[in-house]
Formats: sequence, structure tokens, C-alpha cells
Amino acid sequence: MLALTVASAPTGATTKCRSLSDFRVSATGFPSFLPKEVERIKDPFARNLAQRIERLPVQVNLSLSLIFIFFLSHERPTPGAHKRHAERPEMARPTTIIATTSPQISFSEKCIMSSCVKPLIRSETNPVVLLHGFDSSCLEWRCTYPLLEEAGLETWALDVLGWGFSDLERLPSCNVKTKRDHLFQLWKSYIKRPMILVGPSLGAAVAIDFAVNHSEAVEKLILIDASVYAEGTGNLTKLPRTVAYAGVSVFIYVSLLKSLPLRLYASFLAFNSISFTTSLDWTNVGRLHCLLPWWEDATVDFMISGGYNVCTQIKQVKQETLIIWGEDDNIISNKLAVVSSFLEL
Repeated sequence: MLALTVASAPTGATTKCRSLSDFRVSATGFPSFLPKEVERIKDPFARNLAQRIERLPVQVNLSLSLIFIFFLSHERPTPGAHKRHAERPEMARPTTIIATTSPQISFSEKCIMSSCVKPLIRSETNPVVLLHGFDSSCLEWRCTYPLLEEAGLETWALDVLGWGFSDLERLPSCNVKTKRDHLFQLWKSYIKRPMILVGPSLGAAVAIDFAVNHSEAVEKLILIDASVYAEGTGNLTKLPRTVAYAGVSVFIYVSLLKSLPLRLYASFLAFNSISFTTSLDWTNVGRLHCLLPWWEDATVDFMISGGYNVCTQIKQVKQETLIIWGEDDNIISNKLAVVSSFLEL
């Protein structure tokens, strides 16, 4: 297959970062790092935006989080046991899954090839930077992005670390702090000006956390159907990581996140009056990033870390904030748009 090599590296990037900055575009026009299933997507807006996704080298101080999974059988293995169990599954004894994470291993200034859509134009006004929601990607903005460009706005669509299409082969920790630090380093290396930061759903929590910790990087906030009152990932943070039922709970939950039926159901909740064919296609757009080999480990790491809990940070936001909510939102109640802490923004 023909391939075109395209290079993009920031000013002042290290030699190692430059050596990693090349990526290939296939003959179909899609970046070669995207799952091959992208070619089956029908939505023209998704196809157009997917063709513009690229990976930029971002230098961060990494902490690698290694997740070990142990399968413990309640019988002593004997020669030929696996063959017998394959032939007669009823002979297999119950198996317990134990998930545990190693102590984080720190590395200084490593590059993460970070996926995003860069603007075609640069304007004198501050740029618009689009985040996405929980377990999603920059393809969320496939319909909005071209409209913003047509309006003459310098627009970036970023993938939050741990989701989207960044290269996480050397899995970094994907907790809130690492996501924040990664976004700051990307901003510092490429955007370099105060931005209008847009966060939908859980992306609103990402935006609030970032604006409070790096106010110099954010001029204004736009929060859409904001999911900011959930207290992290709940009880998952209280479970000992080495306890068997914790591993089962987390990994079953993550498997459900990836499942086509659950994603399809979420699509029906999110959109009104669309055909099944369209809903299925949009579902495939929404779960495309789940097909990358490191998605499961990155998601588990985020879930066990505790997730976002920005309730106490809302009143610390100093930036002018626009709050947008869908009148018929079936996922997050629009009544949350008028609670007291939001009215004070």
C-alpha cells in the first residue's frame, strides 16, 4: 500500500522527539495509526476529520503504571489439563481474576505521540480548544469542527491522555494529574496562547481542573452538558487493588464500555430521530479508539485512580464561563445547569 510520510515537530523539540514525529497516511487517506475499522465508517464528517488526525510529540515526565492480571485456578494444574478443559469445559474449576498495579515507575522527559486535529488557519484572536467527553475522542467534534473553521476561528481538537488515538504503547499513568500535565505540555509546546477551552460532559471536569491549576493557559471556558458533580469513579477507588473482586468489577465494567450494545444504547439516548443505520455508524465512530491495543489498560488505570472530582474546584474558577445544556438531555439532567455553584461562575 502506498504511504506518504508527513513530519510535524514543535520548535525546540528534542532530537528524540523529532525522530518519533513522523507518521504515515495510507492510500485511503487515513493515518496509518488509526484502527483499520475507520475505513468502514460512512459518516462523511467523521471520515473527513479522521483524515486530519495526527500525532504530535509531547514531552512529559512519565510515570508508567504496569497492570498485572493473574488468573488463579482452584486446582493444581496437571499435564494435559488445558487440553482436557478445551474439550470438556465443564471439567474446568472456577477461576479468580486478580488485578493489581505496580508502583509507578518514573521516567524523565519522555515523548508521548499525542493525537489531535490541528488548525488550518492561525488567527490573531485566542484559539478555541476542544476537549471530548469520557472515553471518547476528537471525532466527537466531526460536525462542529468545520463550522468553527468556516467562522475563521483557530480551532484545535485534542484527545485527552488515555483516550483517543495517542500512542500509549508504553502505558503512562492515566490519572487526573497525568492528564492535566499532558494537556499543559501540549499547550505549552504548540498552542502557546490563552485559549477558549471547551469541555462537553466529563470534558467539562477536565476543563475545570485544568483552568484552576493552569489559569494562565485559559482565557474562557465553555461547558456543555457538564458532568462535574460525580465524585470520581466511586467505590472502585476504595477496593484494594489486589483483591479478586476488585479486578472482576473493573474489568467487567471496562468490557461493557467497549461493547457494541452499550454504545448503541448510549447513541439512542444522545440523539433523537435518527435511523438505526445512522446510529450504528455513529456508534462505530464513538468506539473506534477502543480498538487500540492499550485502550483497556489505560481505562482500567483511570478507573482505579479515582477519576475526576471537581465539585470543590467549581468555585475556584476565575475565567468567564459559558454554560450550554441540551433541553432534552437524557444522560445528564439540565437541572444541574442552574445549581448555585454554577450560577456563581
